[in-house]
Order: sequence, then C-alpha cells, then structure tokens
Amino acid sequence: MAASVQLDRTDLRLLALLQREGRAPNAELAARVNLSPSACLRRIQRLEATGVIAGYGARLQPQALGLGLQAFVRVQLEKHGGAVIERFVERVQGWDEVVACHALTGDMDYLLHVYVEDLEHFSRFLLDRLLNDSGVADVNSSFVLRTVKAHAGLPLPGG
Repeated sequence: MAASVQLDRTDLRLLALLQREGRAPNAELAARVNLSPSACLRRIQRLEATGVIAGYGARLQPQALGLGLQAFVRVQLEKHGGAVIERFVERVQGWDEVVACHALTGDMDYLLHVYVEDLEHFSRFLLDRLLNDSGVADVNSSFVLRTVKAHAGLPLPGG
C-alpha cells in the first residue's frame, strides 16, 4: 500500500502542489514540475492507485456555512470494553458536528474536533448527543478563539 511506495523529488513536488492547488490543470502541474502532460498524468494516476493520494475535496469556509463556533472536546469513556468503544465510535460516525475524532493516549480517550453554529448548538450537541447514552464519563471542552495555522497539507520529506 502507500507506505511502501517510493517517491522521488518530482513525486514530492507534485504532491506539494496538489495539496495546495488541487484544481490546477494537469498541463500547469506538468509545466511546474518539468514533465510532459502525459508523464505528469501517469505519475498522478500511480499516486492515486497506490493510495498516496487518498482523494480530492474542497476546503470550505465554516463561517460561510453558519458554523461560527469551533471546539476541541476531550472525551473519557466510562468503561474500555469492546462494546462501549464500538458504541461510541458508531455514534461519532453519525454526528455531523464532529469533523475529526482521534483515539488518544493519556488521561482522555478521544479528541473530537467539532464545528457548530453557536454556543446553544454546542450545548445541544453536548447534552443530547455526546452525554446521552454514549458511554461517556467525562468531557473537557476548549473553544477556538482564533486559528493561527490551519491544516495546509501533510509535511513531505525534504520539504
């Protein structure tokens, strides 16, 4: 799979460009990495086929969608048995407010990245979803005041 793929400098330059400018036309990408358009397209197709490129998507502006509040919520489960974990993971998958969920080491079990309209929406999410029969023992929430650096792609070797 992707972990065993050999990437040369041209592959890395292509990946860096695609992370920043995913809609750039193939001819423009090819010119910027000094390849012919057909060679560039073959490389991109190989990177897609091997799983290095997992997919494409648009970055949306949360405020334009009415999502004015962003929070990180640390979650501790009541128990750590398979059924409790499965139920929690299954529920998280159905919560649109949660854009990312990570299992953690340390004193909390999960970190949720949450986008909601406002504090009232967050309160409903917390009380009606997160704390309502999902096996959660404790939560600790932090609200984002300002984003200093947003996800702009993964760090690439030699970058």
